[in-house]
Amino acid sequence: MADEYPFEISPMFEGERVRKDDLYIEFAGPKSKGFELVRVAEENEIEDDGFTLIGPDISEMEEGSLYPLGMIYRISGALVEPDLEAIVERRNHDFQNYIQGMMHLNQRYDVWLRISKDMIANGLESLEHIAKATMMLFKNELSFIEKIEAVYITDLEKVEEELTKAMEIYAARDERTKNLHDEDVDNFYG
Repeated sequence: MADEYPFEISPMFEGERVRKDDLYIEFAGPKSKGFELVRVAEENEIEDDGFTLIGPDISEMEEGSLYPLGMIYRISGALVEPDLEAIVERRNHDFQNYIQGMMHLNQRYDVWLRISKDMIANGLESLEHIAKATMMLFKNELSFIEKIEAVYITDLEKVEEELTKAMEIYAARDERTKNLHDEDVDNFYG
């Protein structure tokens, strides 16, 4: 366990499920709203490893409750460009599944997270722990990210507001890739 986190972090936890009997708190999923989004920002606009929470934190939530969740990451770096946003965004699923006792399913506007009772028993009190661990993994695994900050939202009204904006971003990304053809591209990677 990294000393700064009240949980283990390893790829061996990927695919772990948090069942109803083991559930402490649930975020988003089929009975609530949620999303994850990565946006590129200028380096001077980001507080590296910064975290902001809008809404109640885990320590203020009752066992068995369900909350909405928005997760917005802002990234910067010399090699970071807007076309990388969706690629980086998909890795949130992987990285959060490296956290023992946490279940992260789906992507974009279909995210579903569960926090186990064991995580709480081991000292998890804040979403900040999860955000900081996720940001650490982003920077360790994707070296082109030089700075990253996170905003997590558990306030329903604010989640709905930001989800509307996120849906427009997802639609624009989808439209751009739908209209991309080999003939239109000069550089190929891989």
